[in-house]
Amino acid sequence: MTYSAGSYDVAVIGAGHAGIEAALAAARLGCHTAIFTINMDAVGNCPCNPSIGGTAKGHLVRELDALGGEMGKTADECFLQSRMLNRGKGPAVHSLRAQIDRRKYADTMKHKLELQDNLELRQAEITDIKKVDGGYELTTHMLAVYFCKTVVVATGTYLGGRIYVGEVSYESGPDGTFPATKLGKSLKDIGLPLRRFKTGTPARVLRRSIDFSELEVQKGDEPPEPFSYETESLGENKVDCHISYTNDETKKIILENIHRSPLYAGRIEGVGPRYCPSFEDKIMRFKDKPRHQLFIEPCGENTEEMYLQGMSSSLPEEVQLKFYHTIKGLENCVMMRPAYAIEYDCVDPTAMNPTLEFKDFPNLFGAGQFNGSSGYEEAAAQGFVAGVNAAHKVLGREPFILTRANSYIGTLVDDLVTKGANEPYRMMTSRSEYRLVLRQDNADVRLTPTGYQLGLISGERWQKFLKKQEDKKREIKRLKETVISPTEEVNRILVSRETSEITTGIRLIELMKRPQLDYECLAPIDVDRPQLDRNVIEQVQIEIKYEGYIQKQLRQVEQVRKLEDKHLPKNFDYREIKGLRLEAQEKLNKIQPLNIGQASRISGVSPADISVLLIWMAANKERQ
Repeated sequence: MTYSAGSYDVAVIGAGHAGIEAALAAARLGCHTAIFTINMDAVGNCPCNPSIGGTAKGHLVRELDALGGEMGKTADECFLQSRMLNRGKGPAVHSLRAQIDRRKYADTMKHKLELQDNLELRQAEITDIKKVDGGYELTTHMLAVYFCKTVVVATGTYLGGRIYVGEVSYESGPDGTFPATKLGKSLKDIGLPLRRFKTGTPARVLRRSIDFSELEVQKGDEPPEPFSYETESLGENKVDCHISYTNDETKKIILENIHRSPLYAGRIEGVGPRYCPSFEDKIMRFKDKPRHQLFIEPCGENTEEMYLQGMSSSLPEEVQLKFYHTIKGLENCVMMRPAYAIEYDCVDPTAMNPTLEFKDFPNLFGAGQFNGSSGYEEAAAQGFVAGVNAAHKVLGREPFILTRANSYIGTLVDDLVTKGANEPYRMMTSRSEYRLVLRQDNADVRLTPTGYQLGLISGERWQKFLKKQEDKKREIKRLKETVISPTEEVNRILVSRETSEITTGIRLIELMKRPQLDYECLAPIDVDRPQLDRNVIEQVQIEIKYEGYIQKQLRQVEQVRKLEDKHLPKNFDYREIKGLRLEAQEKLNKIQPLNIGQASRISGVSPADISVLLIWMAANKERQ
């Protein structure tokens, strides 16, 4: 017999990175919120790499922090080592990555959920979801029934989870936890379009069994840079990472045992991530490559587990150990946890609106790997969007939609709901057509005003943000007005930086525009410069050096914005429009784009189809 156990404004199913951000956002917006997890000890778990950020992923974390999310702050609190990736390239692709203490991260996030007003953290497996008047009923494995006005599904890799290690296969969630076996059937029964994806994780090995004298050392940046705009300093890096390489013997063992890989034996039906393949998949796809790089990373300060980045596998345990032993530094390594592949159910994200609400199921939202993405950062970003929109539905507020023009988060969501995901979706800087204006250094400029309007940025933080923008504006004005005379010291610095001397006075801003010069090297001749926050200095320098490119991209953004302002009718049958190709009619009916901009990004909708739509809109203004 079931029994009524209570009611909530917002219920979140799953307490991974997506669920955490969804629940915190909803609760902070004033909604009575519950977050359900199969195992309380798995809250905020990092079942794969012990790190936050990376190429493009660091952008997502910065944007999330600028909006009032939690991932960046917690990563800073638990950091072990911080590095800015791609420093040798332009600022558009600079991305922060931090090694974290994975257990401390999980414990910290769990405690934040416990302390949050309006939020209840509950250990319970949701086994059934039913649409009822005014919302949904969630039933637990203990037969408790909760009425919820809105629901966010953030099940990660738990939904129908199945582990594969060689010939062994069994139902499981990540890290040996229980899977969610009944909820998937319930979601299928109500009509959600589910499919199977696959991902994997490398082995963990015992630190004292590694010969570090044979490995390249990879140190962090000094000083380490934080993710959160609220973190003033991280102190010093606490650990080093190390690098090693595979060899011909490693490759030989893989090829001799490839028939034992469930991926190549046909036992795994789920689609895996192209950009993070298993090691045996790398060997098969790049047979001519003599070696592959791997990173050996600590999992925490109070554990001896070391993570082998780049070596995920689903080969049998004994084969894994055999090929690890061929690698320099790992010849005598002891494996603490074997690598494994995990297969799970997820949804077709084209069934959702840009709010991450299902089109055919009002008040039901999805986030994270459930939506077909991969990665902690992608999950957290979607969780925030889904949580805010679930709360807004309850509170009667306008939908919260970020765009491709103002954020990587908007790009991520737009890609998922417009283009779909035929494999686990991973964020990359190349996915954004506006990456020069969507830099990680200016995430606060782009999104903190939005976070403040939402009510998720405090008044104190808002005032600090305003002061920072005023400092930047004032410094650019000072650089424009300050004239440097052609002294011996000035020309000595210019010659030392391999740029031409000056013979007449020149404004500082013109010197800053020279590619050989930067803000720091001009300090000796810029005696009146004020003390500024390093992030202000970074933004000043980038805006000056890339002014022409930035202005060009802003014009492109404005052109696209005009298309986004051309709204299409809701729940419209595009078969009514003569001149649209059959494929375009089918795709437009499936996606139901909000505007011409979104319609133009749908695969199968051509520029000619967009022209037909624009002509139809001009003739049918009242229909829009």
